[in-house]
Amino acid sequence: MLISRLACSLLLTTIFCASAQAQYVWVDDKGNKQYSDMPPPKSVPKDKILKAPGGVAKPAAAVAEDKPASSASDSAAKLEKPVTTASKNEDFNKRKAEQAEKDKKAEEEKTAAADKAKNCDRARNYQQTLNSGIRISRTDKNGEKSFLSDAQREQEAADVKKALAGC
Repeated sequence: MLISRLACSLLLTTIFCASAQAQYVWVDDKGNKQYSDMPPPKSVPKDKILKAPGGVAKPAAAVAEDKPASSASDSAAKLEKPVTTASKNEDFNKRKAEQAEKDKKAEEEKTAAADKAKNCDRARNYQQTLNSGIRISRTDKNGEKSFLSDAQREQEAADVKKALAGC
């Protein structure tokens, strides 16, 4: 009788010890459940680990969601690379380059707006000079001074009017 009790307690102890070992359950890339007493590979995302020692198992609905029938989102999730320091650095450098490009573009636009305002002011001043009736002289390529005729003055006024239309 003592031997049978001892054998029974030894058998129960063995069963309970075996179930007390750490168990991991996860879903691999093919959608199959994997069981092991060793942790899953680092390439397995945390949302694919169904059970870990000391952790709470996922509900059955969550397990069913983990096994979609070859959907596009599943294949996209497989292609995502794990977040590493190198990938964070790469993302940071990309954002930094984009910001530098935006800053450069904003500076160019600011410079272009300032140049346009300056040209508009010059055109307005020239229009006032043309409308004042004062004789306007020019120096030609030979260095000789010549005055604008009435036809030339009208042509210049029309040109200035076109230039001011964009201001």
